Amino acid sequence: MGVQMDSHSDNALPFGFRIVGDCRNDRRLIDWPSAFLAYSECDERAETDRESYLSAFCFGGEFAELLNRTGSTRGYSGVCWSPWLWFDIDRDEIGAATADARRLAAMLVERFSMTGDELPVFYSGSKGFHIGLPTGLWQPAPSNLFHLHCRRFAEQLARVANVAIDSGVYDRVRAFRAPNSRHSKTGRYKRILTLDELLMLKPSRIIELASDPMPFEMPAGFKPNPQAVRDWQQVVDDVERQQVVAVERRQTGVCPSSLNRSTLEFLRDGATTGDRHRRLFSAAANLAEFGCSSELAFVLLSESALDSGLPPSEVRRQIECGLNHRGAQ
Repeated sequence: MGVQMDSHSDNALPFGFRIVGDCRNDRRLIDWPSAFLAYSECDERAETDRESYLSAFCFGGEFAELLNRTGSTRGYSGVCWSPWLWFDIDRDEIGAATADARRLAAMLVERFSMTGDELPVFYSGSKGFHIGLPTGLWQPAPSNLFHLHCRRFAEQLARVANVAIDSGVYDRVRAFRAPNSRHSKTGRYKRILTLDELLMLKPSRIIELASDPMPFEMPAGFKPNPQAVRDWQQVVDDVERQQVVAVERRQTGVCPSSLNRSTLEFLRDGATTGDRHRRLFSAAANLAEFGCSSELAFVLLSESALDSGLPPSEVRRQIECGLNHRGAQ
C-alpha cells in the first residue's frame, strides 16, 4: 500500500533527503515515498540496524537542484509538503511521554472522527513518541509556508490536548528519525504501535517491543474532515496576517516597543524538555524584530537554552533558524 500521497503532490514534490548515521552526516537526495516505503517494509537497502533519518517534508525540483549542486540543504526557502503532520513528544522519562502521547492521540481521534487504524503511532526508541496525522484529512496545497502552517497547526492541537510537543521538528529542512531505524544510544528501534497498544500497554512492554523492527503499512485513502479543514484554514489565515504585519513593519520601520513575555520568561527561566526548541526559536525571532545581531542573540539566549538541556549544536541551530525566520518574513 505504501505512503499515501496527494494527487497534486505525488509527481511535483517527490524529493527528500536521507541521512545514514549521525545527523551531522551528508544529506542524500532520495525519492521520499520510495525511501519511506523501504523503511516500512524493513527492506535491506534501508539498513534498519543503523541510525538514520528522512526529511520531515517533501520537495520539488528546486530542492533537488540545490542539494545536487551544493551537497547541502542550507539556504533552501522554497515549496514543501508532506502526507503526514508529525507530532514529537519527548520527555525525561518514558512514563510521562506515554501519558501525554495517549492524551494527544485520543484527542486527535475524537476531534477528527478517526478510527485507531488511521493514526500511526511510533515509539521513538528512547523516551518519546511520534504521532502522524494524515494531511489527507484537509488536503493542503504545497507552499513555501507549509512548514510554518504545520507548526502552528500542531501547536494549536497540542494546546487543545494540553500536551507539550517539540516545535523544532517543523523546520523546512528538518531531519526526522526514520521508522524502523535503530536508536544509536539505546539500541532500540523506532517501532510502530497500534492505538490500542499505545493506550493499553505498560511503558515497559512498549520498550520490549522496540527490541526489533517490524514491517507495517501506512493507512491511505483519506477523505476531507470538516473540522480539520476549518482548523487548518484558521492557521493559514493567521500566518498570512502575520506575514502582512511583518511586511508593514519592514516598510514603515515600526517595531514592537518591548520584548514579548515569552522571551522574557525564557531568558529568566529557560524551558521544559518538550517546549525548549519552540521557546528558543520564538525568542530568537523576537530578538530579530529589534535588529539584534547573531552574536548578541547567542550571548543572550545560550545560557538559558543550555540550562534547558539542549546540546550546543542545537542551541546554535535554533537561534539561527529564529533569526533567519524573522528576516525571511
